[in-house]
Amino acid sequence: MEPFTTLNSVAAPLPVADIDTDILFPARFLLITGKDGLGRYAFHDWRFDAEGRELDFVLSRAPWDRARILVTGANFGCGSSREHAPWALHALGIRCVIAPSFGEIFQGNCFKNGMLPITLGSEPHKRLLAEAEAGRALTVDLPAGAIRLADGAAIGFDVPPRQRDSLVNGWDEIDLIRARHADAIRAFQLHQQAVQPWLWTADTQEPNHG
Repeated sequence: MEPFTTLNSVAAPLPVADIDTDILFPARFLLITGKDGLGRYAFHDWRFDAEGRELDFVLSRAPWDRARILVTGANFGCGSSREHAPWALHALGIRCVIAPSFGEIFQGNCFKNGMLPITLGSEPHKRLLAEAEAGRALTVDLPAGAIRLADGAAIGFDVPPRQRDSLVNGWDEIDLIRARHADAIRAFQLHQQAVQPWLWTADTQEPNHG
């Protein structure tokens, strides 16, 4: 995955609660299995009419049509567990979503797909929403756990260490296991090579699956 360290962008304001995964990615498009081109389907029914004409939607208007940050309402990503929802948002260019709360599965899927969901309390959320509505850029600094505003102020946020390390390093789940448990994995390999050498090829010292 592409590492996530800092992100500077205008933030699109979408202060609507309970935006579910069917709004983020309508169910009729679920037969699409690849990630390529999914950005067109993100918020599809809020962005396009039945004839495919573009509607007046915040992510279709300047300056928010180039936003990589979304400031939205509570319970964002609730509903079904479809992973297409974060895929489509990512393909649309969104790398960070800021909300008072998230659907639990959607939030986990964001982390697994290189996106940063930030949960904030009421007052800091209102402040960031005002910045977004004014079209001012925000800087999200993940290693520092801070969102910097245009006037120099900063708002802190928390991300669990496991998810933070994965995003900063661009690790998927397998990369994370290898990074955190490399010594234990190597010790197991050495032990198994000693007691069950027939499981290993002699030249590569890799497990013999044949």
